[in-house]
Amino acid sequence: MKPGDYPPGFQGLHGPGLTAPARPGDKSIMNRKRIVIAMTASVVIVVLGWVAWWALPSGSAGASVRLHPDDPAVVTQGKAIYMAQCASCHGEQLQGQPDWRQRHPSGRLPAPPHDASGHTWHHTDAQLFDVTKRGPEAVIGGNYKSDMQGYGGVLTDDEIIAVLSFIKSTWPADIRRNHDLINGPRS
Repeated sequence: MKPGDYPPGFQGLHGPGLTAPARPGDKSIMNRKRIVIAMTASVVIVVLGWVAWWALPSGSAGASVRLHPDDPAVVTQGKAIYMAQCASCHGEQLQGQPDWRQRHPSGRLPAPPHDASGHTWHHTDAQLFDVTKRGPEAVIGGNYKSDMQGYGGVLTDDEIIAVLSFIKSTWPADIRRNHDLINGPRS
């Protein structure tokens, strides 16, 4: 008998009715390993793409997107649009939905706050514009699901910039300065 060969009637080390341990080189084990490797590689690629998008100084909208939180006319327009289009989920005071970091049973996250307590200011103008225009599902990709639609077919680019300008205008001065640093120098 060669190493790895089992005698006739061998029932394995786990008792009657159970199969013997897999032999080295067993094709089903090799196929499982390949599947696990392929699935892991796919997940890694999606995660790296998502991280790279959020880490880059500008999303697909380009570095030319700049908010105007100091322009009273733009902020006034943005507030009106926000109240009509966004406040039902993100709150009239930009407070977001309760427990916004905890997924619903559906697996989707509640609407985050856009005030200083949230993470909106952690992202560049261009990234915020891109998420608002195309929606989180399109931007993040993979199997990510969100209740937020893209507003590209609802609002013009200038209206999206106005809404985001209104949001930024509500942040304290130190957060606005930090957000300006995240955006980098104006060109």
